[in-house]
Amino acid sequence: MRRIFWLSMGITIGVLVVRKLSAAADAVKPNALAERTGRGAANLADQARLFFADVRTAMRQREHELREGVGLDAGPEPSTKEI
Repeated sequence: MRRIFWLSMGITIGVLVVRKLSAAADAVKPNALAERTGRGAANLADQARLFFADVRTAMRQREHELREGVGLDAGPEPSTKEI
């Protein structure tokens, strides 16, 4: 009975080890590496695009605040001539 238990335990552990090793080997194949790299590059490009859009929006808002503060956006003030 003990031999059957240890035999089944060894077979189970062997199957699990082989599955883990196969998954690890598949993860380092060139196709899998290229796919992961491509996804990473696309994700990086999307994040950069979003970051620069946020920066442009913040720049426009800050420029508008500065122009209002200095009075550049205000129209020409009516001139009052003293007679």
